[in-house]
Amino acid sequence: MKFKISRSNFFKTLSHLQGIVDKKNSLPILANILIEAKNNQLTLSSTDMDISIIEKITCTVLEDGATTINSQILYDIVRKIDDNSEIEIISNNGKLLSLRSKGSRFSLACLPKEDYPIIETNNEGVDIILNSKILFKLIDKTKFAISNEETRYFLNGLYFNVTNEENKNIVTLVGTDGHRLAKFSHEIDAKIDQVSGVIIPKKTIYELSKLLSEIDNEIKISISSNKIVFTIGEIIFISKLIDGSFPDYKRVIPNDNTNILNINRDKLLAAVDRVSTIANEKSPVIKFKLLENILNLNTVNNESSTASEDLKINYNGDEIEIGFNSKYIMDIVNNLDDSEISINLKDNSSPVIAKENSNTNLVYVLMPMRV
Repeated sequence: MKFKISRSNFFKTLSHLQGIVDKKNSLPILANILIEAKNNQLTLSSTDMDISIIEKITCTVLEDGATTINSQILYDIVRKIDDNSEIEIISNNGKLLSLRSKGSRFSLACLPKEDYPIIETNNEGVDIILNSKILFKLIDKTKFAISNEETRYFLNGLYFNVTNEENKNIVTLVGTDGHRLAKFSHEIDAKIDQVSGVIIPKKTIYELSKLLSEIDNEIKISISSNKIVFTIGEIIFISKLIDGSFPDYKRVIPNDNTNILNINRDKLLAAVDRVSTIANEKSPVIKFKLLENILNLNTVNNESSTASEDLKINYNGDEIEIGFNSKYIMDIVNNLDDSEISINLKDNSSPVIAKENSNTNLVYVLMPMRV
């Protein structure tokens, strides 16, 4: 195998693959990436046996061939080479790989292609065509609510489904950790079959989000009962799905919260940030006390330090005193974009809804804390 490639193209692809590589090294070969050179095209693959990525890039192939190389070492070497350089790579026997660029020379140990797992790209299921920017936004506004609690593994990802409502196809993503819930829907033009809900793992979501942030193009999503495949230009991104039942999120979203607080997003965020300065993990609660045209924010920590701030608002609903985890309320407000947002409440013990007028398809639900 022998090929020449620009450092910038090579590094960009390696950075895509690097996040997938098995960091635990349960099998030595999984610390490697597969490099295949043929017909002036380079195909690079990495997998951790749950997530896989295959990407093709154009280069000058002088001799066909394939081998596998330690991903971290190759990534670090290429990262440190000047951006406008050309890299030449040679592997004559599959045991050593030589990398040259300007005055730099490296000789790296390889493992044979035959030892690398076969990555299956076929996926018999439902196909969806979706713009990458739309999918990126759906993910970006919901991923923060994914649970990190491994015992509730069915919450360790985003719920993805497609429903047909009034002859409209609606793609919905939902994340929840049991304390907060984020739901974002989008209507798509294509007429497709309904997709029963699947759970896309957290690692998949975050690596996919990195890829989607770089492009603006139509992508193909193929969904079966246990696997999802994203075709993004010259990239094929494959992931297993979480085998579990996601909670009925519709039952969590209240529909009788009649006390409406409309408030300037930036002023609320700044006030919560100031008051939460004395909050900590042991006492993270901020109290919201709603009076006529006044919102009082206050907290006290376990060392008896206190903070309080009043905001003038337009509010004539019930008097309510309700507590929230300060980090959770800031996460939600940060993910709303309108200058004015609404918080819909029922009483001091029921979940609240936060949303923006410009985008009714984005809904956040937050459970209160005892005060």
